[in-house]
Amino acid sequence: MAMIPEERRVAIFIDGSNLYHSLSENCRRYDLDFSAFIRKLCDGRPLFRAYYYNILQDSERNSQAFQEQQQFLATLYNTPYLEIRLGTSKVRRDTVVEKGVDIMIATDLLQLAWNDLYDAAILISGDGDFAYALQAIKNIGKYAEVGAFDRNLAPELGQVADSRWEFTPPFFSDLWSNRRRRRRGRVAPSGGPSQPNEAFNS
Repeated sequence: MAMIPEERRVAIFIDGSNLYHSLSENCRRYDLDFSAFIRKLCDGRPLFRAYYYNILQDSERNSQAFQEQQQFLATLYNTPYLEIRLGTSKVRRDTVVEKGVDIMIATDLLQLAWNDLYDAAILISGDGDFAYALQAIKNIGKYAEVGAFDRNLAPELGQVADSRWEFTPPFFSDLWSNRRRRRRGRVAPSGGPSQPNEAFNS
């Protein structure tokens, strides 16, 4: 990819559920070392801050998933310069629906750009709903980078990005956690649950 000059300040916005599903689909594992992941995305550029977004598990509906998520989040809270943003969820016809996550990502993208706190935004998501927000930050002079697997990237999001991190399984080969635990032939994230992974996924 064509990289932004190293002096450009970077802010990273991670759509947690989108990342989980794409890693599971393309790498068949999701025990990601977020510190190493953030360093690789910065590529030597100064980091303003990274943000991780997901929904908060409902402790009454699934107490085990809630406790497992708390363990997973404890690991993230200990990651330097990483902020956690948690939305809520509702059940519609036996399906859990995210509430508030997309608007938090879009709001942070725009607010931090307007306050001139970064020069380049790196959005880790393939969701085309964010295309307009990326166009908006470009309109005020910011660079927009997107990180996603080709098969998970909405065309409209790829088109609006100034540059792309083209994720592949080899891209993550040195980014897996050294504390991973194998359960039932699968890999669970460090500090997170075994199977199914409700903490990272949500």
